[in-house]
Amino acid sequence: MKVSRRGLLAGAAVGGGLLVAWSLLPREFENPLAPGENEFAVDAWLKIGADGVVTVAVPQLEMGQGVTTLLPQIVAMELGADWRQVAAEPAPVSGAYANLPLAAEWAPLWKPVIPALADDPDDALLRNWAQDERFTVTARGTTLAAYEAACRDAGAAARAMLQQAAAERWDVSWEQCRAENGVVYHDDKAASFAELALDAARFDPPDPPPLKTEAPVDQAVLAGIQDTDIAPAFPRVDLPSKVDGSHVFAGDVRLPGMVFAAIRHGPHDKAELLDFDASLASGQRGVIQLVRGKRWLAAVADNWWAAEQALQSIAPRFGIDRPARSSSINEALGRHLAEGPGTVFEKRGEGIEGYTPTMSRRYDISPGVHATIETTSATARLMDGILELWLPTQAPEQARKAAARALGMSAGKVVLYPVSAGGSFDRRLDNEVAIEVALLAREVGRPVQLTWSRWQEMVASKPRPPAAGLVAAQTDDEGNIAALRLRVASPPTMREFGRRLFENEVSWAAIDALEGEADPFAVSGLAGPYGVPNLSVEHVPVVTMLPSAPMRGQADGYNCFMRECFIDELAQDHEREPMSYRIAMLGGDPAMADVLQRAARLASWDGGRPGSGQGMACHRMQLGDAVGRIAVVAEAGAGEGGLRARRLFACVDIGRVVNRDIALQQIEGGMVFGLAMALGCSTDYSEGLPTHQRLSALAMPTLEDCPEIVIELVASDAEPFDPGEIGVPPVAPAVANAFASATGVRLRRLPLLSALP
Repeated sequence: MKVSRRGLLAGAAVGGGLLVAWSLLPREFENPLAPGENEFAVDAWLKIGADGVVTVAVPQLEMGQGVTTLLPQIVAMELGADWRQVAAEPAPVSGAYANLPLAAEWAPLWKPVIPALADDPDDALLRNWAQDERFTVTARGTTLAAYEAACRDAGAAARAMLQQAAAERWDVSWEQCRAENGVVYHDDKAASFAELALDAARFDPPDPPPLKTEAPVDQAVLAGIQDTDIAPAFPRVDLPSKVDGSHVFAGDVRLPGMVFAAIRHGPHDKAELLDFDASLASGQRGVIQLVRGKRWLAAVADNWWAAEQALQSIAPRFGIDRPARSSSINEALGRHLAEGPGTVFEKRGEGIEGYTPTMSRRYDISPGVHATIETTSATARLMDGILELWLPTQAPEQARKAAARALGMSAGKVVLYPVSAGGSFDRRLDNEVAIEVALLAREVGRPVQLTWSRWQEMVASKPRPPAAGLVAAQTDDEGNIAALRLRVASPPTMREFGRRLFENEVSWAAIDALEGEADPFAVSGLAGPYGVPNLSVEHVPVVTMLPSAPMRGQADGYNCFMRECFIDELAQDHEREPMSYRIAMLGGDPAMADVLQRAARLASWDGGRPGSGQGMACHRMQLGDAVGRIAVVAEAGAGEGGLRARRLFACVDIGRVVNRDIALQQIEGGMVFGLAMALGCSTDYSEGLPTHQRLSALAMPTLEDCPEIVIELVASDAEPFDPGEIGVPPVAPAVANAFASATGVRLRRLPLLSALP
């Protein structure tokens, strides 16, 4: 958001604070960052108080990724603020915070009238749509791409205003002043932000704002410091409250007169509530009311346990029109992979025209569950025609609209208070709970908090899609790839998700509407970084009765598994060393070759010889101009309790690193998530219900199971790439390749443990 002297007005704000409002915002936007007493607001992003506190708006969901630190840090670095006086404030839903890079990435989902005019963040059509729709979705690691420039502009503008206020006091040129650690200096004179704040609101910032010559970057990374014991320069804002328990998650909300609800959902897909015997719960103390939905039954009580026990006693019956069954899903995937028509989304050279494969392998992916620690929870209050929601959501405007439609009211009558999520992995892109809790608030007539049990989280969640893949190559006698075919059969998950999110369709309607239509997102990352001269990447759409959803790592999470396992098999078949075999195909991406070599040095790579228990994989992801590269070496083998990953080594190039500590946390968390997807986090389905009911049944790694993880960050001044997802894709193939080198057993199904006899 660009700052202009012409667009500035200073004046009294509500409550006596001073407001600096930008007319560059569309006129229908009120400034969403309301200043309080003795504060002035700079743009929609920043306000400074007479006490020196700098408050930064955060329009993204905090779900453990550190966004409530990252955006304030960017402002603080540009402003010259004292980090100890910087606060984060969750921003209300507003078009002022439109996530343009994600809107461009997801243009095929919201389907602009003229696609060519809405596939770039700079396109006017896209900007208008994103602002009008208040599109602030948190996904795909777009935080820096979407908001870094606006935060820097706000910080630079505020810095100039403070310097001008100081310069007027000292009768000097403002350009000769400097701002550091919350103080403005000129020679031996100094004034704190607190002293200058209200005077600063009278000044216009220069046009354009005077940005610092260097973009925000963590100096520790530039210095080659990888030691996580080094205290970060910008410690996380949310850590103290999470440590002492005062941080507000969805289940922590309490309102006067609030009651608590538990729920039972029907199986996937298109289930309907048939009947139930309410008298079976008549002896349960604390129960207030039963609420019947078309496809669910909720119990409301003065405490959640009483509501849950009432539903346990009632055991409502559901009828299901099209039950999801793993046997049917697997049969459909295999049939379509072998015979179904597909769409080629990437072709290089001649593709597979006239090729004769010398090796082909099939890979299978089971449905994966998000398995968040915090189950779905939301609170609602309907009073005087206004619906208030306390909800952790990655798509806040879509949640407001969904709840409003359910109650037949305007979205303008829905107020959403964002609360943090205890993990998401893209689970909080789904807003079904907003509809449910809104209906409950209407029926009960009191504030109500709805919390899904773990079993209901498993029943109602939409998993990562099942998939089957065929990877085939034509090689010469030395194993050099002349042509490579990558074919994936899976549901068109992202397009299905898009219809649910943007068009409010029920899952089965979205599935039916997309029959036979391929999904470009389904082949994300499949081609990989290799310079194969002839290549074909193809998606075969498959209709299943199981609705599916995006998950951390996206389709890259399993596409990388198929490709990197196949590359290892080719290397083994031609007696080629796996790292040098990969590097030989990376002539067009020397940065990836460097990352591979660095990871190998970290792990003391011995060539992945048989019996070594070492395996490697690499992957590249891209969003706009930002590129992320990662190479992982795993040490794994069979031990007590089955397959164990003992150590993971990763070298990661994500361009300019803004916060080393958060980057390392996110990469390590992504690698643990990738390990969970490699070893478990999956379920089969029988008559529409998952066969696993609890976290303990998902074979997820415990703290004891987690391997030692060593990460090296590459110093770079390239555009920053988000660290949150890139750690996921290469872990499963690296572990599978390590297991193959340790035991000679090649596993081609995720999760890997499901492939063992």
